[in-house]
Amino acid sequence: MSYQTILLHADAARSAPTRLRLAAMLAGQEQAHLICAAMTGISRYAYNPAAHDPEALIRPDIAQIADQRAQKVLDNVNAQAGQLGVQSCELRNVCDDAYGGLVLQARYADLVILSQANRDDPATALLHDLPEYVVLHSCRPVLVVPFAGHFTTLGEHVLVAWDGSMQATRAVTQAIPILRRAARVTVAVFDPVSGPDDHGEEPGADIALYLSRHGIQVEVQRQSSNGDIGEALLTLTDNLGADLLVMGAYGHARYREILLGGVTRTVLNTMTVPVLLSH
Repeated sequence: MSYQTILLHADAARSAPTRLRLAAMLAGQEQAHLICAAMTGISRYAYNPAAHDPEALIRPDIAQIADQRAQKVLDNVNAQAGQLGVQSCELRNVCDDAYGGLVLQARYADLVILSQANRDDPATALLHDLPEYVVLHSCRPVLVVPFAGHFTTLGEHVLVAWDGSMQATRAVTQAIPILRRAARVTVAVFDPVSGPDDHGEEPGADIALYLSRHGIQVEVQRQSSNGDIGEALLTLTDNLGADLLVMGAYGHARYREILLGGVTRTVLNTMTVPVLLSH
């Protein structure tokens, strides 16, 4: 298993260069084809000449401006990708909004890379829930890069959040290409309950055995969250010096996490290292 095609969200955000550097690094490690997709910001349905509502059609001058902005982003990406030594790179000017465009393009990629939402950046202020949306609707693992910070490594020490859920299972499985290259992999199990269900008789042992069959040796740490797993997970990530967090996303219904909070929202709001998420 490897990532053959990586989809990168290309935009004019302040965090875009950092995101591109990590995408180029990962594409080089995987010898993968990197697709850099810039969206015009106008839904593809607005371009449909068969639309019944005349107001749904986009004015040609506005469409042209949106297209030029997306192309300018791609021109910058093209110059940087060359300097970063990307061997196989494709630039896509996508006539769509970021939400619909990324989800559609993700169907033909093994991994999606985008940035953490940043309300203080004019280029992304209106995309405050883009990471959540793509994670929930793309059916692909999504690597979310913090909007602040510089990351010289990715996946040298990986922290895996394991709770035995379907979402965590997908995240671990989809992270295997990175886990195989890692110098160190730590599996964190928070507030485990021994038994025949999710965690098993020895919490963390089953997932460690599964990964060992893929040639991945792990260290299992059983942790107490003191009621806030999200904060405990971020603290452990920092204490271990991990450069990547792998976790399942939205084990509870999204509306519940919006109302009551949850691990996914806590991590996405206050992350300090890249996070690979899967739903």
